Amino acid sequence: MSQDAEKIKRLVAFKKKLEKRVEDLESELKELQTMLEAVNSILLEKGFKRAEIPKAPAEVEALHPKEEVPTEKAPPMEYESVTPLKAMDGEPLANLYTSGDMVRVVPAEGKSFNLNTPPFTPFLVERVFAKMQEKDNELSRTGQLAPDKVFSYNLVREGDILREIIIEHVDQDRLRELKSSIRWTLEKMYEKMKSQG
Repeated sequence: MSQDAEKIKRLVAFKKKLEKRVEDLESELKELQTMLEAVNSILLEKGFKRAEIPKAPAEVEALHPKEEVPTEKAPPMEYESVTPLKAMDGEPLANLYTSGDMVRVVPAEGKSFNLNTPPFTPFLVERVFAKMQEKDNELSRTGQLAPDKVFSYNLVREGDILREIIIEHVDQDRLRELKSSIRWTLEKMYEKMKSQG
């Protein structure tokens, strides 16, 4: 067999692998969209009855005054990556900054997300953040995770308006889940803001 024929044979095999991968990813995307629809319908059924959010601890607000004095943990403009989170229609919702195992979510310019707007508390805080924290606390209790590596989050607020979310001790798997959950939550809040405005 000539070298050209061998190359073509390898390219055909590679093409089949690529097609299979695309098919798998499309299938996974459909599954994820179905799961999101299911979660959305459950949240709508529940009527978001638990939409109150407790006041942030004073020390969180003190760490992040309105002048944006940088803290040791969040130096300005020193991030490994910035990911814009957008609604399905392309509307910017927030920017997600990552640095090591820390994530900051800052609402897009002109977006004022009220923390009392569902599904922020019932879904994002209680089902996503709290569950991750509970899991890490359990791992820490059993000695499988160092106490200083437990997932934690702070909601930086001005009154009821979200200024940023600071999340620490995030691995790559959780980062993917957080991006998806935060984007979905902010999009639903944005849709409510549009319908009320």
